Amino acid sequence: MKSLVCILALLTWPLAASPQDDTISLEEMAQSAETWAQENLDPELLATLDGADRERTERLLQELQKELDAGYVVDLAALREGIKAILPLLEQHEETLPYALWLKAQMDYLDVAEQFRTAKPRVKPATPSANPLPGEQREIWVTKLAKRSWPVAAQSQVPVLKQAFLAQGVPPELIWIAEVESSFDARARSPKGAAGLFQLMPVTAKRFGLRTWPFDQRLKPEPSANAAAQYLRSLHSQFKDWRLALAAYNAGEGTVSRLLKKHNARTFDAVATSLPAETQMFVPRVEATLLRREGKKIGQLRSPRAETGGGVANPY
Repeated sequence: MKSLVCILALLTWPLAASPQDDTISLEEMAQSAETWAQENLDPELLATLDGADRERTERLLQELQKELDAGYVVDLAALREGIKAILPLLEQHEETLPYALWLKAQMDYLDVAEQFRTAKPRVKPATPSANPLPGEQREIWVTKLAKRSWPVAAQSQVPVLKQAFLAQGVPPELIWIAEVESSFDARARSPKGAAGLFQLMPVTAKRFGLRTWPFDQRLKPEPSANAAAQYLRSLHSQFKDWRLALAAYNAGEGTVSRLLKKHNARTFDAVATSLPAETQMFVPRVEATLLRREGKKIGQLRSPRAETGGGVANPY
């Protein structure tokens, strides 16, 4: 079982490493990957699947993470049918269900990538200019979500989560990030270790005061919402723009900062096509979700004052 954990850790390790780790040696990478696996991966990961199913699932999870983290949106379309095929396998077992829930939330990315694939011929070699423009992304996401009903689990959670965001001085509408990340199912877990409604990585959770062991507070709605709201507030303070803050929430502050500097840019749209494929779609997907659920565009969001003694100030 240790070997299985280490193999999957090494497959996903480049996604967990920080941008400063690009000169790390193979020996150091293997050591760090094992440490990361011990901190983030369930020791029983995929153990209930037989050999062939486990091998196929590991390969597809690896390829999906690679393409989400790569730079070309349309390449995700090639994984769509394979991911759909392994979902029933993962849903059959309690141990693998969290990964099935995470994959379900990713299917929208694969569906949209397929729409772009049929509309935009493959360009080789892939370059940022071959990616859909931000305006095209927003349009297709608004159309895709136009008739989507509320996730069942959202009904009871939205009021509680909004109060948590208000208390942290963050626009309460941003709680709909939880629909994008997990469809409001706190059991969702990604192969690289993100977990909970807001898919917080362990390092981010710890940074904002959550425990990940022996009881993982990311799996509790209110603590997870508090940490996510604090992180968003920090990102908005840094970038002064909600689109950039959302991009950094998904791709990391370092990635966004470096691209802004490289392109001498100040807006999401100016760097969007150079971001990881997931981030290129994550931001307009969140925007379309806000429009569908709250009837608001991202430019209409207003940050309330954080709770101080007497209660939460009116945000508007």
